[in-house]
Amino acid sequence: MTDRRFDGRVVLITGGARGLGLAYAELLGSLGARIVINDNGSAVTGAGSDHAPAEEAAQALRDAGYEAAACTQSVATPEGGAAMVEAALDSFGRLDVLIHNAGNNRFAMLDEISYEDFRSVVDVHLLGAFHVVRPAFEHMVGRGYGRIVLTGSIGGLYSMPSVVNYAVSKSGMIGLNNIAAIEGAARGVKSNIILPGAVTRMAEGLDISQYPPMGPELVAPVVAWLAHESCSVSGEMYVSMGGRIARAFITETEGVYRPDWTIDAVAEEIGAIRDQARQWTFHPVEDGFAQHMAKSFELVRGHGA
Repeated sequence: MTDRRFDGRVVLITGGARGLGLAYAELLGSLGARIVINDNGSAVTGAGSDHAPAEEAAQALRDAGYEAAACTQSVATPEGGAAMVEAALDSFGRLDVLIHNAGNNRFAMLDEISYEDFRSVVDVHLLGAFHVVRPAFEHMVGRGYGRIVLTGSIGGLYSMPSVVNYAVSKSGMIGLNNIAAIEGAARGVKSNIILPGAVTRMAEGLDISQYPPMGPELVAPVVAWLAHESCSVSGEMYVSMGGRIARAFITETEGVYRPDWTIDAVAEEIGAIRDQARQWTFHPVEDGFAQHMAKSFELVRGHGA
């Protein structure tokens, strides 16, 4: 039995009625959290809606002895995001943790995808994150405490064919996470990204025949730690796939300085520019932007510029 509990904490989980979201809800509920299950019950493509999944998931949590409420608003609109936060406040009087897990899939190659299919995924994953983070963040900083866990993907780091909408959404999540972490640092709010690998209905259409066991329950403990008051990190990304947990981060080579460049000089130096022997890694919350600028200027000045 862990000492890391959530007694008195209120947790809002988007896309919480099934798959990963439900696994998070079950674990956090068992640790004393009061859960708001948000799910509009749409198909994997994002089409349609159904109130039953959220209501049934919330009832199942209550049947297990946990406190839970359902919200069937869509994250795809700012009004829906605001309504979810209000649902938490109306049900339990506060909001301590936001886990943005809602998602959808529409597969198509870049040269074939329709604007509708592109926006449908971006609206749920990326804009959906902003729609709910914006009001949740305001509430959290007002109370001086909050934990945000956004759902990214290795698809936002490395990607694969036929998912430009998903790749754009998940890579864009990095910027939102950085800002929430940076602006929340002095105000008691931490924000991190989970990059989960689990076999859920979102895997429909993929060949999973060679996958190892990848149940949502393997991801839930990582998310729970990121959501806990004892979480010691912010502005970071954590991979959880098939039992492996790792930190992902952005780095760059030291590169090459010259007082002037030509197209031919770039071609001649590209090997040194790409050389990974010397790398720079900066942390967003630890003044990474300013450190990047300062170190870049230091390198330039070191060459007499």
